[in-house]
Parts: sequence; C-alpha cells; structure tokens
Amino acid sequence: MNKKFNLNTFIGGITGRSKSYFVKDIKKNNKVLEQRINGKSVLVIGGAGTIGASFVKAILHFKPSRVFVVDINENGLTELVRDVRSSVGLNVPKDFVTYPINFGDKVFKKIFINEGPFDIVANFAAHKHVRSEKDHYSIEAMIDNNVLKAKELLDLLVEYPPQHFFCVSTDKAANPVNVMGASKKLMEDVIMAYSGILKISTARFANVAFSNGSLPFGFIERIMKKQPLSSPSDVKRFFVSPEESGQLCMLACILGQSGEIFFPKLDPEKDLKPFTLIANNLLKTIGYEPDECASEQEAKEKALLLNQRSKKYPVYYFKSDTSGEKPYEEFFTAQEDLDLERFEALGVVKNTPKKSIEDINITFEKFYALFKDTQLDKQKVVQLLTEVIGNFEHIETGKSLDQKM
Repeated sequence: MNKKFNLNTFIGGITGRSKSYFVKDIKKNNKVLEQRINGKSVLVIGGAGTIGASFVKAILHFKPSRVFVVDINENGLTELVRDVRSSVGLNVPKDFVTYPINFGDKVFKKIFINEGPFDIVANFAAHKHVRSEKDHYSIEAMIDNNVLKAKELLDLLVEYPPQHFFCVSTDKAANPVNVMGASKKLMEDVIMAYSGILKISTARFANVAFSNGSLPFGFIERIMKKQPLSSPSDVKRFFVSPEESGQLCMLACILGQSGEIFFPKLDPEKDLKPFTLIANNLLKTIGYEPDECASEQEAKEKALLLNQRSKKYPVYYFKSDTSGEKPYEEFFTAQEDLDLERFEALGVVKNTPKKSIEDINITFEKFYALFKDTQLDKQKVVQLLTEVIGNFEHIETGKSLDQKM
C-alpha cells in the first residue's frame, strides 16, 4: 500500500464525514455520559472485534474504574490492549483486564460472579456474516451464538443486574431475508421479553467500513497479496467508521431506555454506497486504475502479471446471486414506532411489542428439539425461524459467498 495512504481519511471520503456523525449527540449529553460511566465497572463481551473494540475506546474517553474484556480471539485482545495503551486521550484504568474465553463457558460465569458486580455490560459476541448460513451446521452455530447463548447471559444478568445492558443487533434484523438477520431479529425478541426486568437497549447500524472480515477490509488484503478485487455490482450499503460504530453503541447503551432500538439517521439518497465505488476509489487513491474483467479466471490471470510498473488493477464485478443477499439496507419497518427528535444523528425504535419470557422459552424448546435431529437440514431451520418471527422472507439461491472470490 502507498505509504501516504491513511485509512481513516479514506473512510471519511467514503462516508462524506470528516468528523464523527455522532459528535453533537456526545457533546450534548456529555454530562450525563460522565455521570453514568465515570467510576463505573464495565464488562465488554466480544470486545476484540471492530465494533466491540471501538465501544471500549468510546468508553475510555470517559473514566470507568474497571474494564473487563472477553473474546475468543486471543490475538484480537492482544491488539486491543496495544491499541488502547498506545492511544492519546484514552483513560485506561489500572484494572483493565482481557480474557480469551467464550462467554458461554463455565469460567466466564466464575469471572462474572467473582469479579462483579458490573455496572455496564455490553455484548458484541455474534456471528455477523451473511456467509455464515451456508448449511445447517453453520446455521446451528450462528443461532447458538446469537440467540441461545444470549438468553443464557440474560438469565445470569437477572441474578446480578447491571445498570445498563447492551446487546448489538444489525440493520439486517429489519425485514430479514437471511438467517443472520433472522437470528438477530429473534435476539431482539428475546431481549425485549427481558426489558421489563433489566434495563436493556440495542442498535441496528450500517456496515462498519473496513471492519475485520468485511468486503472492504478484504480489498486491502487482496491488494497486499497482489490478488484481484471482487465485488457485487448491484449491492448498496450505508457505512459508518469504526469510531462511529463504537460511539453509536455507547450512546444506545448508556442513554437508551429499556427496550429501545437505536439506529443512525442516514439518508438513503445520499449515504447508500455501492461496494464497487469503494473498490474503485481505493485503487485510484493508491495509484491504480480499475481494469474490469469478465470473469474470476480472467481477473486472477491478470493479477499474476501485476508488477511495480502496472497502472491497471484487475477487478471482477458481478450481479449478486448468493443466498440471503439484500440489495439495500433499512433500519426499521413501516410498522415500528419511531422517535426521530430526541437525538441529532440517532433515531430510536420504541414501544416494540414484547413477548413473554414463557413464550420465548417455548420458542427455545423448539430450537433445542430441532437441533437434536441428526437429519436436520437448512430448510427446517428456515421454516422454524419463519414460524417464530413472522416477517422472515428468506432469499435462497443455492449459492453461498464461500463460492465467490
């Protein structure tokens, strides 16, 4: 990559924002945020991922007394520690501890009970990729992580309630067309059932630009390895920066009322961007011209010829044809009750209908029974999700993203 290339500056060019979209809301509510964060004990689950790590950094702009971070990604936790301790303006408490463990493990419960109480708990542990629905094995693992383990955490929190609990959702939970979005919509139903017992909030948000594992992140990896760029040509997404993603979740966690769903007030006309635009702009920024190819094979063959003198870079753009791929993003449905006045850059879904915990338990028994079936197939899981969610209209093409470059 060009030594002068600055990723944060490039992301600002993609979003059209040179500073955070949420800076006014943070400034306006700064005193309340200080009162509710300073001196408090914080637990972040899934804190090594892009959004979880950004939430940790957003919290550390204030002065929590203790911060515990749990994630299965040991390398990610190592980088998080190096990052926060190397950053200017973050208040890293003496009691800043990371644990490379699964929040579903017995040892997590020991830590939670022995090291608590925690005033603020935020859960970012999730399967987040549409590609995670390739077959019934991957779907079972996704629902287990996104839904079943999330309820186990809620049951633990009922015994040891924090002042604030946040569990991340996704824009794909609004009118879901893929299993990942459906699993998050079911997760929303679960936390809403508990919102009368615990103070819980969540957020649906845009794609986090260049987050770990994202398609734009993959563009940088491909360029570093002199491999072609590949992207759907007909898919548009909203984008926020990693910093904005952490701030959005912090605002939702600390300022949200129980049962509320936060989302960024982005403009579909102005802010929806195709992945091909990001790929082309990235190449131009580092001194290349996109060379559009007619197939994956042509793109790979041209990549073999890349050298320091090359000014054209092979790209392969295609019409999306994989299961669960939504051509656009939306943060709410026509039936949901919105508050668009309370915050400058944030909308809030409020008064969401709540199922009883008894109904949720019945739903969970159906999933436990289904997953005991040794002849389980993907369609059976989709049918059950459709039954319990209602507005799930799955897009099935028979192809997964693992079959693409």
